[in-house]
Amino acid sequence: MHHTPALPPDAATAHDKGYLRRLLSERNQTPTAGTGAIDAAIEQAFVRSVAILVLDMCGFSRITQRHGIIHFLAMIHQMEQAARPAIEGNGGEVIKQEADNLFAVFATPEQALEAALDTLRALGAMNTVLPPERTLNVSAGIGFGPTLVIAREDLFGPEMNCACKLGEDIATANEILLTEAAWASLPNGRYVCSRTDHQISGMDLHAHRFERCLFERPLHPWDSTSHRVALPGDADRGHCPTAL
Repeated sequence: MHHTPALPPDAATAHDKGYLRRLLSERNQTPTAGTGAIDAAIEQAFVRSVAILVLDMCGFSRITQRHGIIHFLAMIHQMEQAARPAIEGNGGEVIKQEADNLFAVFATPEQALEAALDTLRALGAMNTVLPPERTLNVSAGIGFGPTLVIAREDLFGPEMNCACKLGEDIATANEILLTEAAWASLPNGRYVCSRTDHQISGMDLHAHRFERCLFERPLHPWDSTSHRVALPGDADRGHCPTAL
């Protein structure tokens, strides 16, 4: 018997986690031959082709051991203050923040890469005025492809998994790694990336490390105002962080 899942009462709830749970519960109670309509409803409500950016703070164990968890939590908050405007300014949407990780989605991998570069530039500007024990560094992983997106809550999919492994487990401080799919979708002639291969969790992961831009990147409004630490006398002098 084929089951037609009940539609949510309005479009606003279509991307709600509760709606997904109801569909999954219905699917688990349905014979395999009748799950097609439920799968279609899930795909229609949640699956989007997006670029995924995963940012991971570096140095958790070392910093917390030396300065304590509250010190590191304050650093995470400061990282978010730098990353969120860079993400939103490049057309992205922050989906969630878990511990020292930030997850965002974009329409294109170029937007995700630009957001990562703007975040690194903002953190670099912050670090010029921060003491050594508060230096902010992140690693970044970027994926691209069909992904189950629960608005402002969660992400699921192969490219999400690969972006997490690149950003959290493989990339080092201030390094940006892209999956094969994300790299292949970058516009030609604008970025230089180098191929890098990895084995992790029993899988071969082909990635591309961002090396440099082939154009002069503009200084966006949020680079010079939104991500910096106020210093005495700043009102009397200009401030222009170095472009990445």
